[in-house]
Amino acid sequence: MSQRHSDSSLEEKLLEYRFHSELRLDARGNPASGLPMVRGALQLRDNEGFQLDTSVPPSVSPKDEEPRAVVLSTQSPAALKMGTQQLIPRSLAVSSKAKTPARHQSFGAAVLSKEAARRDPRLLSAPSFSLDDMDVDAGPGGALRRNLRNRSYRAAMKGLEAPGGERGPLQLSPKLQALAEEPSQPPARCPAKNKRTLGRKRAHKGSFKDDPRFYQEIRERGLNTSHESDDDLLDEPSSPDGTGKADAPIVVKSYRPAQITWSQLPEVVESGILDRLPAEERKRQEAIFEILTSEFSYQHSLGILVAEFLQSGELQATMTQMERHHLFSNILDVLSASQRFFEALEQRHKAQVCVEDISDILEEHAEQHFHPYVAYCSNEVYQQRALQRLMSSNAAFHEALREIEKRPACGGLPMISFLILPMQRVTRLPLLTDTLCLKSQGHPERYKAASRALKAISKLVRRCNEGAHKMERTEQMYTLHTQLDFGKVKSLPLISASRWLLKRGELSVVEETGLFRKLASRPTCYLFLFNDVLVVTKKKSEDSFVVQDYAQVDHIRVQKTEASDPSLLGGGGSRGSSVPHPFQVTLLHNSEGRQEKILLSSDSASDRARWIVALTHKERQSPANKGDLPQVEVTKAYLAKQADEITLQQADVVLVLEQEDGWFYGERLRDGETGWFPEDFARCITSRVAVEGNVRRMERLRVETDV
Repeated sequence: MSQRHSDSSLEEKLLEYRFHSELRLDARGNPASGLPMVRGALQLRDNEGFQLDTSVPPSVSPKDEEPRAVVLSTQSPAALKMGTQQLIPRSLAVSSKAKTPARHQSFGAAVLSKEAARRDPRLLSAPSFSLDDMDVDAGPGGALRRNLRNRSYRAAMKGLEAPGGERGPLQLSPKLQALAEEPSQPPARCPAKNKRTLGRKRAHKGSFKDDPRFYQEIRERGLNTSHESDDDLLDEPSSPDGTGKADAPIVVKSYRPAQITWSQLPEVVESGILDRLPAEERKRQEAIFEILTSEFSYQHSLGILVAEFLQSGELQATMTQMERHHLFSNILDVLSASQRFFEALEQRHKAQVCVEDISDILEEHAEQHFHPYVAYCSNEVYQQRALQRLMSSNAAFHEALREIEKRPACGGLPMISFLILPMQRVTRLPLLTDTLCLKSQGHPERYKAASRALKAISKLVRRCNEGAHKMERTEQMYTLHTQLDFGKVKSLPLISASRWLLKRGELSVVEETGLFRKLASRPTCYLFLFNDVLVVTKKKSEDSFVVQDYAQVDHIRVQKTEASDPSLLGGGGSRGSSVPHPFQVTLLHNSEGRQEKILLSSDSASDRARWIVALTHKERQSPANKGDLPQVEVTKAYLAKQADEITLQQADVVLVLEQEDGWFYGERLRDGETGWFPEDFARCITSRVAVEGNVRRMERLRVETDV
């Protein structure tokens, strides 16, 4: 308390000294020839509410310098001539802006606020006032009249009034208290954003179909990997008045419109069923309703793809019929299948407030109506190639596409995000169905039905993956068959239905022995690693390679080495300094039936690790206890750029098997696919409960797929 009085006294002295030293005025506001005084006659003529008592501070010793004539703006001829209006310098005024009202504060208050805030940080939280926030009305006779909203301002100025409520002329006296500036804060977009609303405490008006959302912008709760999912939030008790603590921080990582839940439906709230429904059954209803609403968003986005892109005359005029078929494939059949599926779900939803089950609908459509997904996913490789070719070599297509993507109906989303929707939906359905299984464990019959639905959907996903891989691998093998020239090396029948490419790339040859002395003139080689054979070539051009040797993968041994190892570098220490990331490949039985060794070098540690993993893929065994492996959740989609990489979608969970130089090598939870991807596209899952739950989910999905 004493510190506070000391600061106040110091502030008063600061202001008093400033005015005494700069303004040499008498009590009437005229220049004084002797002692300096503070201003006492600043009169606002037509606003008597601001006229306060005048007090003359004690005089100080006169200065030796001659007084300077100072004419106040209120006493200037211009002000006296204009009456209630006065002229002020242009530099002291700013034009008002309706969007961002300026904060007004007196110079004295601003000076004191900085000094006071430096001594007492608590003053930083003191609110400031703004003249723009005042409601000023014209009273009788044109006099100004304050509204009730101005009470805070009058309270702030109360200390300037004379005792007994008598008002006198306004003076800038040392009694003026400092008003600290508050940090500017952007206004809230909507009052509801600052409130915590949990499940059943908030009811939505109308239907979930009134405000359709893009499927690209939603993430189903059934995909959550955290142990604290949205279902847990539904169980969180709220305060009696329906609101949480006023100071409870709410962090929003990325803005998404609120997604309605089953508990918020008007018909559910009005029925009163929430008061007597068990928590587990409510979670099961939420899982059922989420499948319905996500299918509606998915169908809405597919409709945008068809209406804005497929049926666009401008876009169609820029490409051939074959290119159009490769780009959109059978998307109309996929949309029709989605519409039938949604209609069946919606009919069940309208018939019952609490839906009995939807597992039979899931199983029926996965087995009988979702075959268009297999054809669409099988066309993925042609689709990507067609889009890439059109974007790079067809200026008319690129311009037309850019104009379409700017339309409000597309929501600022690129066409590629619409084209991959069927692949995203078909891979999310098993996870959503698995969530339904978990919520149905308390009811044996429902759990069996959900398990059958999960089995049917998992088989569908496997067929989609196999179709996509088959088309891609077949075309790839035909292309490589025309690019590889076996020359004098015994020819190898390359094209086979059971053969596909695992990895390809150019490496430096560190040591040449035997057959590999042929590469001495150019110390590089280009490797093609298939699932069953390794082909060593010399690159002639981008699409032409001369085969040097090959060996079956079963007859290959790989050893990681270091540049400082003299035993593998022929004793040449200086040679090892130029080999950054070496590894040795031994062909136990090459094309001529002999053993050959070759020492290779990669440009980076991650590239060497990727080659070693690819060359030893048959020797690698899956860890027995996958719960001990680290897990990551994909935060943004990644499109594979090389054969040994894996394409990932947002919210995919991956078991990390290897980690090297900014890259992860892992196994995707939902289907067991393995590959490399950058660390920047994922975040580690630290919750032990979530890790164990993911392992159990993976085991369930694999069992259903293998049956």
